[in-house]
Amino acid sequence: MRCCGSRRWAERVAAHRPYPTLDALLAAADEAGYDLSGPDLDEALSHETAALPHPDAPPAARTALRAAHAAYESGFGHAFLISLDGVPAGERLDRVLAGIRSRLGNEREEERVVAAEELRRLARTRLTRSVAGG
Repeated sequence: MRCCGSRRWAERVAAHRPYPTLDALLAAADEAGYDLSGPDLDEALSHETAALPHPDAPPAARTALRAAHAAYESGFGHAFLISLDGVPAGERLDRVLAGIRSRLGNEREEERVVAAEELRRLARTRLTRSVAGG
């Protein structure tokens, strides 16, 4: 459940344990993610929280990020999700702000598709870190 907040997703992934390889686990996680119903996705999204900027970020950047998150959540009813896997630390704040700004123009259903894909990517990263012990 720490990897994806959908009970159905967690049950499906857990039901096929043990997995012979990390790739097999990630494939099962992807399949479970693609099979989420609307209510399952809502449940998973409700467990997500907005990413906070690094404490050393400039005050103006923190203010801009808070405002962008608030606008996103007001428009879509859930936290903004974006996978930053592979993005250098120094570029993450800009990537989040740019992502929110570009996705604010999405229609509600279009954004659900994008958010679901980001959730799958986040779940893969979380699973990988969990298996690696970190």
